[in-house]
Amino acid sequence: MALAAAVHVRPLSLTLIAAPWRFSGYDDGARAAISALWDAAHPACATLGLVPVEVLQTGFWRLDPVRTVAKYARFAAMPPGSAEARAFIALEDWANDGAPLTFAAGRELFDDFYAADLPGSGRWRVGGMAVTPEALTCPAAEFVSRTDRIVPPGAAAGLAESHRIDLGHVGMIVGGRARAVLWEPLADWLSQVRQS
Repeated sequence: MALAAAVHVRPLSLTLIAAPWRFSGYDDGARAAISALWDAAHPACATLGLVPVEVLQTGFWRLDPVRTVAKYARFAAMPPGSAEARAFIALEDWANDGAPLTFAAGRELFDDFYAADLPGSGRWRVGGMAVTPEALTCPAAEFVSRTDRIVPPGAAAGLAESHRIDLGHVGMIVGGRARAVLWEPLADWLSQVRQS
């Protein structure tokens, strides 16, 4: 959505962080799991007029169910009330607390993006025009995790200014190395753009 907005209204710059664009970059099993989830959730979401965050979280979990189970198994082994356990709970509360999507946005996400890969194939149209990374006229950069399971590296937009990092989807934002690996390089890039 940010890329589409940047194509229509030229901002000073655009930075994408773990943002999917080429949905064919997900493996077929992951896309099939997301499609099955949407098939099951679609009727209730249509009735509600929105896509609850629980549907989105279930989709993320289906991308790597083994890792999801493993993280909760690690939590079960933590000493109750420990700093590690409290940090785990705080992170899970943050990650699972979000606003629902409108039904229209959810339908587009599941049908047009995951299933049909309209953005990645150059067929996504917004405001009457095709939206592609090549249509950007502002400085743009993307930060892509090589180890992200929610947005695999193959799903990235493929911008010329691409920073590849080795922290996962959430770790790159709030992990112990996030400042050095993501936030400081991002601040440096934004400073360079501002000066140019």
